Parts: sequence; C-alpha cells; structure tokens
Amino acid sequence: MTRLSADEKIQPHWWVKTLAGIILGLTLAYAFVGIFAWYGYGGINAPIKVQFNMWMISPIWMLVLSFCYLFKTGINAIVYLTSANIIVYSVFFFLRWLS
Repeated sequence: MTRLSADEKIQPHWWVKTLAGIILGLTLAYAFVGIFAWYGYGGINAPIKVQFNMWMISPIWMLVLSFCYLFKTGINAIVYLTSANIIVYSVFFFLRWLS
C-alpha cells in the first residue's frame, strides 16, 4: 500500500470550506426549496407546504455544510458549490420562464 502525496490528501482549509458551506450552501438550499415550493405538489399556494418549505431549508443547508469538508481544497469547495448554485438556479429560472 502506498502513501498519498500531499497533493492527493484532503487539505485542511477549514475557514474557506466553512465559509463556502455557509454562504453557498444556504443559497443552494434556497434554490432546492424554491424549486420544490413552486413546482412541487400543490404549487406555491398549497396551505401546508409553507411550513414544510421553511423547515426543509435547515436540513439541506446542514447537509451541504457537513459535506463541504470532503472537498480536497477550499477552492474546490467554492468552485463546485458555485457551479451547483448556477445549475440549480438556472433550472429554477428556466422552469419559471416555461410557466
């Protein structure tokens, strides 16, 4: 079994990864919940869905925040989470444009 080089190991860029998870993870959670709120069962005016949408932001956000430490570097976390935000918001706005 060979040892991993320094480039192959997960780097401890804790501050950058944490900030990426907090800021970009929150915006990603908003995008996912926004898609569900507008296009899920009952649409935006479903009476019970308001509370569900509000409470689903935190678990999605915490899931993204906890997994952001698995990125190899802090820059990778920022790049991948920004890309995920762009994709999910593009889907959201595309669906809004279709309806």
